[in-house]
Amino acid sequence: MELTVTTVLIAFAGVFLICFMKGAFGGGFSIIGIPLLSIVMDPVTAGGLLAPLFIAMDLFALRYWKPSTWSKPDLVLLLPGLVVGIGLGYLVFRFLDHRAIAIVMAVVTLIFVGLWFAGGGKIAIQQRSRPKALAAGLTSGITTMVAHSGGPPLAMYLLPLGLSKEIYAGTTSLFFTIGNATKAVPWLLLVKPTGNVWTLMAICLLAIPAGVWLGWRLHGRLDQHQLYRACYGLLVVTALKLLWDGISGYLG
Repeated sequence: MELTVTTVLIAFAGVFLICFMKGAFGGGFSIIGIPLLSIVMDPVTAGGLLAPLFIAMDLFALRYWKPSTWSKPDLVLLLPGLVVGIGLGYLVFRFLDHRAIAIVMAVVTLIFVGLWFAGGGKIAIQQRSRPKALAAGLTSGITTMVAHSGGPPLAMYLLPLGLSKEIYAGTTSLFFTIGNATKAVPWLLLVKPTGNVWTLMAICLLAIPAGVWLGWRLHGRLDQHQLYRACYGLLVVTALKLLWDGISGYLG
């Protein structure tokens, strides 16, 4: 990958947007910034660039999403599935067709959001469920490894619980802190970044503090219903991006 001014500026903007989403919503919507990166690099190179940066983003975000914002009972149920899912996602990435995974995840997400809209956009509180948490963690692990898009499965489990906006954001933040740390080594084994990619990583590190802080300020301005509506809206954007990636992969 050639390190041009255009490449640096677009990559910096993409990383800044991802950091902003982490600050505002805790994590899970990293795929929103990936289209910017795809302008100047292929998706696999982008994955290798982001894998170490995610760890830096998450560690910085934890200064805002402290332990008091974590739903520990949900994390206990979710994290085992996440770790196993990342292992399965590594195998999917290497040996199976991950385009089909992206399409299925997109369709399921759109159905989930469609049901929410059909219900008038209200939060129907559901009880915590071990099987649902295991399925959400497992699916999130697979999709975060395959396409940096683990947010939809986690959101489909957490949003119906009706958590406060701080607990929702803090729980997703820690969930993806652990997930991103777990998947960093597999991604680096798959991609093996070149010297230019490492240089670009170092430059993009500068986007992290301001991006996370600005997102956190936005979070503070949103009330509970605004944040939940924003999350559902972002799920639609994420699902459409996944659907496009999967279908265009077959057409290309």
